Amino acid sequence: MKPTPEEAVWAPGPWRHRDIAANGVRFHAAEMGNGPLVLLLHGFPQFWWTWRSLLPALAEAGYHAVAVDLRGYGGSDHTPHGYDPFTLSADAAGIVRSLGESDAVLVGHGWGGLIAWSAAVLRRPAVRAIAPVSMPHPNMLRKGIVSDPEQRRLSRYALGFQMPFTPERRLLRDDAAEVAQFLHNWSGSPQWPDPATADTYRAAMCFGATAHCALEYHRWAIRSIPRPDGRRFAERMRERVTQPVLQIVGREDGALLPRTFDGSESFVAGRYERHDLAGVGHFPQEEVPGQFNELLLRWLESLD
Repeated sequence: MKPTPEEAVWAPGPWRHRDIAANGVRFHAAEMGNGPLVLLLHGFPQFWWTWRSLLPALAEAGYHAVAVDLRGYGGSDHTPHGYDPFTLSADAAGIVRSLGESDAVLVGHGWGGLIAWSAAVLRRPAVRAIAPVSMPHPNMLRKGIVSDPEQRRLSRYALGFQMPFTPERRLLRDDAAEVAQFLHNWSGSPQWPDPATADTYRAAMCFGATAHCALEYHRWAIRSIPRPDGRRFAERMRERVTQPVLQIVGREDGALLPRTFDGSESFVAGRYERHDLAGVGHFPQEEVPGQFNELLLRWLESLD
């Protein structure tokens, strides 16, 4: 039986659901464990639930794991503005402070990875280390979209999101069937997602104004390229990341070419690791959760 949007967003499990007030916004989160804070940031077209395998693994390893719905997603506030990386970085830093910590490790997938990269520079004191998953450094992503015809072809879905109204209607048509299409197209495995997983993500996209807000991230990313705010962001992101970085790349990513990630290390002054996973697509944390969790936990332990 397909879940309702509410059942998807507040899915039961070993975690605790809670609200966190930060940066003038109410964020919904699922959390487990006690210890050093690891903040988990999802990407498109997902929500906090993408970390359902990692949450108990982190808790068992002695970490306080908090998986949030980003601004505009799931149970978090669906605000009319604030989908630029300056604001989103402030969201992440504010959540860390609201949880009573001075800093945290940020693990981000997709858009969550872009937020992790950004916060490491724009909100440096709040970020202990970052693990961007399936997201190159923002300046390398910008370069790929502008200069690489093949990467631009893979990113044409985001170009299609620039139209008003129509993309939202298309995304929600037939109970958000397009969400399942994105998951299948970007995955490196024909077995993922299974129907129940796809149904959960489809249901969550139908919650409130999530579809519109999710597209606003992409609208800022594309429209800002020639604008002063986009150029200012690119200039700020030329500052090198001083914190440790773990970059995880799926070699069969249907949304991002492996070569788009090349050069990300040049923006890191601290310790940098990159792991390319063969046979894995855009969603390593779900396509190969055991391998992903082991890799991340080993890196976290090395930080300690």
